[in-house]
Amino acid sequence: MTHAIRFHQTGGPEVLRWEEVPLPEPQPGEATVKHHAVGLNFIDIYHRTGLYPLPLPSGIGLEGAGVVEAVGSNVTDLKPGDRVAYAGGPVGAYAEIRNIPADRLVRLPSAISFEQGAAMLLQGMTAQYLLRRTYRVQPGDSILIHAAAGGVGLIVCQWAKALGANVIGTVGSEEKAALARAHGCDHALIYTRENFVQLVKKITGGAGVPVVYDSIGKDTFMASLDCLRPLGMMVSFGNASGPVPPFDLGELAKRGSLFVTRPSLFAYVAKRADLLQSAAELFDMVISGQVKIEVNQTYALKDAARAQSDLALRKTTGSTILLP
Repeated sequence: MTHAIRFHQTGGPEVLRWEEVPLPEPQPGEATVKHHAVGLNFIDIYHRTGLYPLPLPSGIGLEGAGVVEAVGSNVTDLKPGDRVAYAGGPVGAYAEIRNIPADRLVRLPSAISFEQGAAMLLQGMTAQYLLRRTYRVQPGDSILIHAAAGGVGLIVCQWAKALGANVIGTVGSEEKAALARAHGCDHALIYTRENFVQLVKKITGGAGVPVVYDSIGKDTFMASLDCLRPLGMMVSFGNASGPVPPFDLGELAKRGSLFVTRPSLFAYVAKRADLLQSAAELFDMVISGQVKIEVNQTYALKDAARAQSDLALRKTTGSTILLP
């Protein structure tokens, strides 16, 4: 037996329970991983609230790092003792130890700690596909990233700056603005007291930006469209303020034949080759020092409810991990 966070009904943080659960032997193609650290992400809240429904009762969490303790048959590229990390599921990362499909695991370089591994993989591979695949940022591009002081935001700021971009970010406070600037954000706009559309237009000489990366959703979607130049791309990759309501596609034409995409990490790393490539590129950026992964908050795994509450209330910055 082991312990894990589970929930039997959707709702607030109080539905999360610390429970004793069985741990069967790994099945063919699986590995047993003992977690040293578990990642905390907004998608965990979407699962808990039912915005992204799961069959109940369910475990929760999509990201972790630890050591392989056992492997099932047909697993040839991992062995007990290997340091590994994963992001993207299946759900159940909020656990002391678990079984997981071995093809979802990547080896963790010795230069990267378990804490960093659990804090960086989901958010870091999200930054990788946003900047290198969804819209491939070029030197000299001006980009807009919302929630620039958040986990994905701080990685995007650093990575985009390393690519030679002019980085514009929105944040909720002066403290978060300073944090974003320290991580490569050239223009940190405090959306709670400034009109970020007007400021983006001013910064870009009226042209607008070629891409907006928006994880906020409902509260920023239409204004984000107004920040784009003609033929620009709106990348809506999260719903922190709630899902984007239906809108008239004609709005895209009126604003200059805009593109809109709603990507997810899971589609971008569904093939193992893409998973390995994305993780390798992220590891290279971190080991080279161009992207720094900072764990700004830690909680005990059994206190996951409090951690999720603080994340939802935007009390956190950067990355947060849960410790078994």
